[in-house]
Amino acid sequence: MRESTRSLRSGFIHSRERFPDRPALEAGGLCLTYDQLYEQAASLAATLQRHEPSDAPPLTAVFAYRSPATFAGVLAALFRGHGYVPLNPNFPPDRTRNMLQRSGCRAVIVDSAGERQLDRVLEGVDRTLLLIFPDRQDVQPLAQRWPQHRVLGAGDLAPATALTWGAADPDGIAYVLFTSGSTGQPKGVMVAHRNINHFIDAMVDRYSITENDRFSQMFEMVFDLSLFDMFVAWERGACVCCPSKMQLLTPAAYINESKITVWFSVPSSALLMKKLGLLEADAYPGLRVSLFCGEALQADVASAWAKAASDSIVENLYGPTELTLACTLYRWDEQRSPAECENGVVPIGEPYPFMSVLVADESLQEVTPGQAGELLMSGPQVALGYWQDAEKTAAAFVTPPGKDAVYYRTGDLVRRSSDGEPLVYMGRIDHQIKIHGNRVELGEIEAALRQAAAVDQAVALGWPVTPSGAEGIVAFLGAAEKDQAPIRENLKTRLPSYMIPREIRFMPNLPHNSNGKVDRKALLKILEGKS
Repeated sequence: MRESTRSLRSGFIHSRERFPDRPALEAGGLCLTYDQLYEQAASLAATLQRHEPSDAPPLTAVFAYRSPATFAGVLAALFRGHGYVPLNPNFPPDRTRNMLQRSGCRAVIVDSAGERQLDRVLEGVDRTLLLIFPDRQDVQPLAQRWPQHRVLGAGDLAPATALTWGAADPDGIAYVLFTSGSTGQPKGVMVAHRNINHFIDAMVDRYSITENDRFSQMFEMVFDLSLFDMFVAWERGACVCCPSKMQLLTPAAYINESKITVWFSVPSSALLMKKLGLLEADAYPGLRVSLFCGEALQADVASAWAKAASDSIVENLYGPTELTLACTLYRWDEQRSPAECENGVVPIGEPYPFMSVLVADESLQEVTPGQAGELLMSGPQVALGYWQDAEKTAAAFVTPPGKDAVYYRTGDLVRRSSDGEPLVYMGRIDHQIKIHGNRVELGEIEAALRQAAAVDQAVALGWPVTPSGAEGIVAFLGAAEKDQAPIRENLKTRLPSYMIPREIRFMPNLPHNSNGKVDRKALLKILEGKS
């Protein structure tokens, strides 16, 4: 099948034509070739066409976890001509129901992990849904349990040959990802086919991806970084190697046993491997590309990884969901990079091709070189906005004074010392607080704590919160209890008194959210006495 216009599904379709018998996916103990994965996805897409209500929005939900049905479901939505909406069976049911309701999806593809939670998710859902269980032969008990919904199983699926390709507009929605919102209501970020394809093109060219590559899949489908693993691989006929829960706990063995060549994770995964002694020199000789994104990458972690994967490119990627996965990148160099790091954090580097940077003050005017400001970006990766939320879209996607393009406000503080210098990440604007009138960067305190306490993880929070900022700082260190006196003496040589934490707590295992990042909200709940 040849498409007259390119969309997110185009790369997979082209690779299936070129490499029908090569592995496209390893997941759930199975290895599927491009032909086999195509057949599953096309069958699901044809079933959606046959049974889905005609008045449904052009979105299909996938409620699944690390199974072949997860990946086939994503492709099926795209084959159908829809965008996909991933739902995570590990999320609280109320949150998942909220996402399902707000998306307006009328069809949901469900695997065994999703099925176990579906009773609670469907509570209060009043519209009729099409529920497809591709791995279940007997769905009669489910149909009796949910009589208000249309329930289909493996035996009800249409043949792949029945698929009529749905139109895919390059400017249309490829996927909607619900991210955390400041009001407690998740925001649905709408990303167009042209947005994600620009990212894919930049990646396959930069890393010379071929059909011989094998990609890690460390991210949940609700995390946009998962698209890199799938669609950059499938663009060139490579294989996606989705680890099981057990393999996620043993990443070193997973990398070598699965013969991973392209690794992508949040920095916390690498930090944990470092703490466990898994970054010994030349531990991962098969890696040729190692990428990190999603949170600040510490310089010592990047250096340790570069030694463990000595034949690998090591790069730090940066980008919010609204700028389509990543929009700036920085290549680690053992000779040059340590001097370019700030507060022990690797720079975020330079923008992707055709993306423009604006470092701005509160009035959205460009700051002078050397000053910190909010990062705004424009270009082909700027997403469409927020699903059915014109007010939030207008607030975040703006045209600054003197500009004629739409820029996305990232809410991140960055600085560029001078022309030619890489962008340095300074932290979140909402991590910049005031203590007794003094402006405080929590990232600076965290860097000082890591050095003073000789720990890998440190989180600083303003507490107690006041109308003007915070009374002081409470710090959490990812380590067992140790003597605080020398830590505090060290901090006195690095920080003014108002930035020194009034309380330091030790936690060998800091809480992490579903994306693998340190969960600051969970730590705040501890301070609030809610956990």
